[in-house]
Amino acid sequence: MVRRGLVREISFLLCLALLPALGQAFYFRDRISWRKPARQDEITVSQARSLTGTVMWLDARPDGEFAAGHIPGAKLLNAEHWDGLLPEILNAWTPGQKVIVYCSKQSCDASHEVARRLREEANLKNVFVLQGGWEAWQESAK
Repeated sequence: MVRRGLVREISFLLCLALLPALGQAFYFRDRISWRKPARQDEITVSQARSLTGTVMWLDARPDGEFAAGHIPGAKLLNAEHWDGLLPEILNAWTPGQKVIVYCSKQSCDASHEVARRLREEANLKNVFVLQGGWEAWQESAK
């Protein structure tokens, strides 16, 4: 008999503890996004392929990954060697040229960091990040 009463009390307390969470879930039901939203500076592979004019591709991955394979014509520009690689990139860049930065996977932030620094430190416009990175490019080539 004591055990049944204890189970009933525990169940009641659990339901009582869940009430605020259920209330918030109901109230904010239209404001919750379960999926990571695309950032404003991101571009898909198909959008990148449809760009007109010359595009500069920048690989933000480590040197070894770049050497193992990269988008044809891409140049290496990563945070580790920023100061040494940036002058070559700026010499190759032409005004108005679109720049697309990528790294190794969708959750990689290296490409976002390189793109941010290009905008802020090098004052480049039209800098985008490839959504899905190197893997998305490889998948689209199949």
